[in-house]
Amino acid sequence: MNQPLLTQELFSQLQGAPLQQLSSQLGTDPGQTRDAVAAALPLLLGALGRNSAQPQGAQALFGALQRDHGGGLDLGGVLGAVLGGGGSRQTDGAGILGHILGGGQPRAAQALGQSTGLGSGQAMQLLALLAPIVMSFLANRSKSQGLDAGGLGQLLGQEREQVRQQAGGGVLDALLDRDGDGDVDAGDLLNLGMGLFGGRR
Repeated sequence: MNQPLLTQELFSQLQGAPLQQLSSQLGTDPGQTRDAVAAALPLLLGALGRNSAQPQGAQALFGALQRDHGGGLDLGGVLGAVLGGGGSRQTDGAGILGHILGGGQPRAAQALGQSTGLGSGQAMQLLALLAPIVMSFLANRSKSQGLDAGGLGQLLGQEREQVRQQAGGGVLDALLDRDGDGDVDAGDLLNLGMGLFGGRR
């Protein structure tokens, strides 16, 4: 149970040069980018956990990871390809985001933008930059642990549950509410990230 969350592990891998590159791409200062990434990662992994709670959702995600993200690129390689605007399905952030968040994209971007001061446009850009990185991270994890679709669904389900326990799941549930009528306080989203990553530096 003391194992770091996937969210925390990926966040730690993004520290340093990757965060600087994301800041440069967005035109934001590193502290603001760090806060935004801290809020965005649990949102993306939480959405994947929700999607893969259904067997067909887990199967679809597992298929996508094997088909498009099994190239074994490390995080730097994926980030470089994403920032370089490569046209592959592996780096198509907007397309991946559509699968992860569906019609909830504008609401997620608005909440993230409000809570971090980025604004919706930059928040959407950040989510699209992070989506391929999250998928590549999950593909590598699935491979290293020998997970099948069911195992992947279970892993993401546990992740979502632990995020909810550690950081108060209300905001995650409200944002990912399929009907779109969940009430989200933008400040709660930032607190979710801060709760997971130990506050601002």
